[in-house]
Amino acid sequence: MAFLTKVVVMTIDASDQASDTDTGDDRRYRAPALEKGLDILELLAGCATPLTLTQIVQRLGRSHGELFRMVQVLEYRGYLTSEAGGEGYSLSDRLFSLGMNQPRTRYLIEVALPEMRRLAQETGQSCHVAVHTMGDMAVVARMESAEQLGFSVRVGYRRPLLQAASGAVLYAFQPDDVRARWEKLLDPQPDAETLAAFRTHADEIRQRAVERTPSRFVSGVTDLSAPILRGGAAAAALTMPYLAKLGEPDAIDAAAAAVQAAAARISAQLVDDDHHP
Repeated sequence: MAFLTKVVVMTIDASDQASDTDTGDDRRYRAPALEKGLDILELLAGCATPLTLTQIVQRLGRSHGELFRMVQVLEYRGYLTSEAGGEGYSLSDRLFSLGMNQPRTRYLIEVALPEMRRLAQETGQSCHVAVHTMGDMAVVARMESAEQLGFSVRVGYRRPLLQAASGAVLYAFQPDDVRARWEKLLDPQPDAETLAAFRTHADEIRQRAVERTPSRFVSGVTDLSAPILRGGAAAAALTMPYLAKLGEPDAIDAAAAAVQAAAARISAQLVDDDHHP
């Protein structure tokens, strides 16, 4: 009987190992339930509107039975929110909040906010700090202008690296291996000509240490962006969506210099922190 029990246990163990081993790619193990949950999160992250359970099932090519409990658990844990009237599920900001709670990100924001406030007061313009995430730039902190009129973006705002001044700056101040890794994350993948032009532009930004370009999304706004450096690479980008005001002297040159100076002050504090025992 003991021998039979041992054989059964060994069979179960072997079965578990086989189910955990992925022979279709280079992963050593699989966690099917976890992967279903991640598939749902990644699907909803790319959707502008809520999806019903049926739509989620159809897009992922799975059954209701596979995903029903997974969706319920994700909603209970706060990763999904359900729309009133049963119109579908959306991704909550819980994952973003978890990322913001990383010690490095939290400290970056703590250091940056006083300098951002100073910058906004000196220039009368708003500003924000963005970091890289999965081929995009994402805003993690912002400071409103004290003026009656201004332009700003929300915390959590995301754009592909190729479509934003912050993204170009983040990419420009990275070593070649990091650049190559980020390029694989771009979605959609750019064609060879577009990517080559972006690389050339990034090298130019690195030479002049500041980006100064008309906004690709808002008429009349010029994006001024400079790197916040840590360990020789850009940990973040400090960006000012500069808004020229009618009836006032254009101070964009002074604003660009102020952005660079503020980014340098934040960088210096990050370096000082790294040197603390």
